[in-house]
Amino acid sequence: MYNEDSVYIGKSKKQENLLLKLANRHGLIAGATGTGKTISLQILAEGFAADGVPVFCADVKGDLSGLAVKGTEKDFLQKRANDIGYDGYEMNKFPVVFWDLFGEQGHPIRTTVSDMGPLLFSRLLNLNETQEGVINVAFRVADDLGLLLLDLKDLKAILVHIGENAKQLTLEYGNVSRTSIGSIQRRLLTLENQGGDNFFGEPALDIQDFMKTNSKGEGYINILAADKLMQSPQLYATFLLWLLSELFEELPEVGDPEKPKLVFFFDEAHLLFDEAPKALVQKIEQVVKLIRSKGVGVYFVTQNPADVPDGVLAQLSNRVQHALRAYTPREQKAVKIAAETFRNNPDFDAYETITQLSVGEALVSTLDENGVPSMVQRTMIRPPSSQMGPVEANVRSMIIENSHVYGKYEDLIDRESAYEIFKGRAIARITAEEDVKKAELAAKEAIALEKAAAKAERDAEKAERKAERDAARARKNAPVKERGFFDDLLGGAKGSKRQGYGETVAKSVLRSVSTRIAGALVRGILGGIKKGF
Repeated sequence: MYNEDSVYIGKSKKQENLLLKLANRHGLIAGATGTGKTISLQILAEGFAADGVPVFCADVKGDLSGLAVKGTEKDFLQKRANDIGYDGYEMNKFPVVFWDLFGEQGHPIRTTVSDMGPLLFSRLLNLNETQEGVINVAFRVADDLGLLLLDLKDLKAILVHIGENAKQLTLEYGNVSRTSIGSIQRRLLTLENQGGDNFFGEPALDIQDFMKTNSKGEGYINILAADKLMQSPQLYATFLLWLLSELFEELPEVGDPEKPKLVFFFDEAHLLFDEAPKALVQKIEQVVKLIRSKGVGVYFVTQNPADVPDGVLAQLSNRVQHALRAYTPREQKAVKIAAETFRNNPDFDAYETITQLSVGEALVSTLDENGVPSMVQRTMIRPPSSQMGPVEANVRSMIIENSHVYGKYEDLIDRESAYEIFKGRAIARITAEEDVKKAELAAKEAIALEKAAAKAERDAEKAERKAERDAARARKNAPVKERGFFDDLLGGAKGSKRQGYGETVAKSVLRSVSTRIAGALVRGILGGIKKGF
């Protein structure tokens, strides 16, 4: 019973529908565990997809993957359809795209550290006010230096840079303590160990890939595998909030379209608000309030309306309230709050009815044609057309491989960013330091050689003087004999202290050779040093 202008929810005394043109006014699905919240989410997703509205939802337990497979006919489902007058009820499947932050059960979803921004990143790491200030400094310094922050390696690298240059940066950016940096680095390590580093990098998600329809005009249902992600609730909540923020920032204003551009289901919504700082809650309220004009409907799924702050709860006009327990004073207060959020129906007491609802029953109130909340009705929720429960692993794999986005996000791209630049600078610095050390060593060796050459020259001079003395002594003691021409030529006249011509030449040659050898050694060493620089 799919209508072009509404989504069929179930039947009270009348047929309960959610008008498509008012579906971007947001909504709430609440109820205790096991009362049928997941089925309500499933049938709403079916209805939106059938009417050409893309859907995004997180699959916390794995059951929503059954939307991709035609349901199995069962007697209790057919009975429910007959009881509510669901004419033409039949089994059906819907176009599904599987996503997974860890890339195991769907296409990887990534964003960059810069796109996440300092506020959400501080929330992700659960930082205090001082540590959040350091994160803001890190983003600002990276921006001023023209450095890309794409993955966690980049953020850690810029934090190291800030720590090493804290004194120089203090005057411009404020005081940054190494203690705070160390604490943030430890939290980043914890995030990495939880698999959070898979979420940061490229290619980053293109929001438009969530907003596709198939050849039949049916909207794709984008299902995020969140069973493993729920082991890191902080990461889960921050990721979905980031996704909402991306939709808000990237989509154009469309006012109130005939049907939403996208419907976003936020399951386990209480995780978003648990211990959330005031600034973050204000940001959520702003996004929820303004994203309506972008054509996006946001539906929070949680156990109790009290899990959602009043400022956000006031924006949720379309509501499906399943049963709540009321055994303790706290639970009774929660039921009272839930009952008071509905427009009163004189036919029954909403407070008492909430505690009496059976599985598959809910109190339903949606906006009417005039945008006014309808009177609350006790409603039997229609049965789903798709499979109840998860799909087989081989079916999931086949759907992933045949997806229109297959191959776009599977391969990680690691281009040059802050980490690579700082690493390159560190390598260059180390190389330069090594070159300087080599040059200093070469210079010391050159000086040593120069000293050795000077010593060799001095030794040669000493040897020359000693030879002269020895020659003089030998001449003095030699017997007298007549000297010939060659004696005078080589040794000089008898008893003369003057050197002969041959002796003078020999000494000159010896001195010249030793001087040239020493000079050549020094020039070679110093030349090598210059080339090294």
